[in-house]
Amino acid sequence: MKPRAVVLSVILALLAVPVCSPGQQPTKVYRIGYLSDAEGPAPTDTSPQHCPLKGGPYWQAFVAGLRERGYIPGQNLIIECRWTEGRDERAPALAAELVSLKVDLLVALGTNQVRAAKQATSTLPIVMLGVINPVERGLVTSLAQPGGNVTGLTDTVGTQIGGKYLQLLTEAVPTASRVAVLLHPSGPQTPPSGTLRETQAAARALGVTLQSYEVREPEELEGAFTAMTKARAEALLVDPHPFFDVHNQRIVDLAARSRLPAMYPGRGYVEAGGLLAYGVNEPAIRRRIGLYVDKIFKGAKPGDLPVEQPTTFELIINLKTAKALGLTIPPMLLIQAEEVIR
Repeated sequence: MKPRAVVLSVILALLAVPVCSPGQQPTKVYRIGYLSDAEGPAPTDTSPQHCPLKGGPYWQAFVAGLRERGYIPGQNLIIECRWTEGRDERAPALAAELVSLKVDLLVALGTNQVRAAKQATSTLPIVMLGVINPVERGLVTSLAQPGGNVTGLTDTVGTQIGGKYLQLLTEAVPTASRVAVLLHPSGPQTPPSGTLRETQAAARALGVTLQSYEVREPEELEGAFTAMTKARAEALLVDPHPFFDVHNQRIVDLAARSRLPAMYPGRGYVEAGGLLAYGVNEPAIRRRIGLYVDKIFKGAKPGDLPVEQPTTFELIINLKTAKALGLTIPPMLLIQAEEVIR
């Protein structure tokens, strides 16, 4: 072969080599620690120490968000999962265990889990989710400039969410004057939170009396509903908290047995037979975790990444449950609903 032909063939061979694109999968194998109370309302195929093989819609959305940015579990990504399973006291030990596994980043879902992760490490990046008012809870300095090693997404637009829950509930049940509030000790409605103050202010404006029932263990749920019945509660507001998400079917069943029309903080409750739910689109928000993970893996500091707030919420109404309770949902409320289960 002539020299000129050799050179030309080499050039053509080089041009044929694919160039790395911005969306190409990372070559490093990353390790994420995932700390949560439970995978979500849907049944899971997990153990306390392992990630789901498939999982429900929440887990699938989380993994999909990672895949979109080139992080593929089993290829260039390892996820280590730990579940507190409704036991807040387990969070510190599980967070410390994840840190000891030399993970590159922690994803923590729920206030208690984020706090435990922050206590376990001041250097590893932490991406949070499922925290209402993280500034008020001391997890970040501000939403715009979180500072430290924590950033992520919040579940509400602010403390006014408590008033919105109550407003929608009273629109569905206009005759209700006594509303029971099911609380967890670490939930957003417990004193001295701004969410509680907003809910109380809304109650005064609506002429509603709030009755609070604090529950921290599954065994206490039955007694709480018995106390609501004795106090002649006419409706129920369930505080957003991972503990209640774990036991959503039990809570929905007890509300039905007590004939209490209830407002819940997420879609899973209504799919389990609850009356109303108002909250963020959980699969959509969990998908966005991947955005934060990708930015951090590419060198961004958590403290410089603004905490993202949801901009859209969804109202879900179960008309089967309304019929069973003898309720007629006002047409204007039905118009507002993102989904109506008939």
